[in-house]
Amino acid sequence: MALQCGIVGLPNVGKSTLFNALTAVGVAAENYPFCTIDPNVGVVEVPDTRLKDITQYIKPQKVVPAAVEFVDIAGLVKDASKGEGLGNQFLGHIRQVDAIVHVVRCFENPDVVHVHGGINPAHDIDIINTELMLADLDAVEKRFVRTERAAKTGDKKAKEELPVLEKLRAAFNEGKLARNVGLDDKEKELVRELFLITMKPVLYVANISESQVGKEDDPAIAAVEKIAASEGTHVVPICGKIESEIAQLSGEDKEMFLKDLGLTESGLDRLARAGYELLNLATYFTAGEKEVRAWTIHKGMTAPQAAGVIHSDFERGFIRAEIYHYNDLMQYKNEQAIKEKGLLRSEGKDYIMKDGDICHFRFNV
Repeated sequence: MALQCGIVGLPNVGKSTLFNALTAVGVAAENYPFCTIDPNVGVVEVPDTRLKDITQYIKPQKVVPAAVEFVDIAGLVKDASKGEGLGNQFLGHIRQVDAIVHVVRCFENPDVVHVHGGINPAHDIDIINTELMLADLDAVEKRFVRTERAAKTGDKKAKEELPVLEKLRAAFNEGKLARNVGLDDKEKELVRELFLITMKPVLYVANISESQVGKEDDPAIAAVEKIAASEGTHVVPICGKIESEIAQLSGEDKEMFLKDLGLTESGLDRLARAGYELLNLATYFTAGEKEVRAWTIHKGMTAPQAAGVIHSDFERGFIRAEIYHYNDLMQYKNEQAIKEKGLLRSEGKDYIMKDGDICHFRFNV
């Protein structure tokens, strides 16, 4: 599964610059034959040095990294929840993503007009959050009418769902986002099919100028960080202009360019990694002569669930998983030595996958 993040923000905050940089460094489409990539979707690899390490000892024909899909969603304007701008089209796209990347303009540029007259990250964030919350309120209000009617007829599920909708409606009217309401897992499941936008985890991108790079005390960045901290999330400062330049480079040229800027990795690499952390994801590997591939799973997944990420048949017909860890390969250099040390394990259906597991699944359908 590829993690899918929707890039949102006001017009002229640098979303398109960021997205163009993402697509310039995108993963080759042939590695994802089952994905239909729309023009507004960029697939970017998750940086993971372990892939290169594994290929020192297992020589594959190809290497396939884990990926993050970034969906470029049209700039949101005030009153989008009422249909202004692209309105409903925007909201339809964003309901389908796993997480939200909220781009906030922190740079001054007289040549790029700010839609609200000046740099004010807190104000910009509030506009976006308000529009998303109003869209969610509208969805909850419509659902409430139907659910209340069903509850009066004795429908058990409707009776369980109604108080959750009431709780959400009250919270939205107080200006709270759904993810801050404190719903438990059962309550979230009852309203899951509403795909509430403000229930999705959010990651902030502070789009900065070249002169702001490395300046942690910059007031605009600090304003975004304060809001992110209050929501229990993170900020990734990114200079869209620099990322566009980095995206055109590779290998030693890229490393030298980053070094000259005093950076160890690109902002896009940090963004992909932060997206993984935000959604509590982990990586396991399959490794053989044909390919070495990284697979994305949610932490806490069992071996059959992880096998199902490759193909549903693997989960349905799961027999066992033959597993050793990346650290074992680094220490003993090959699978035979790992076997001799007794570190190649046969795990059953209850095994909880660990980040860095290297697996071969046995199945029968």
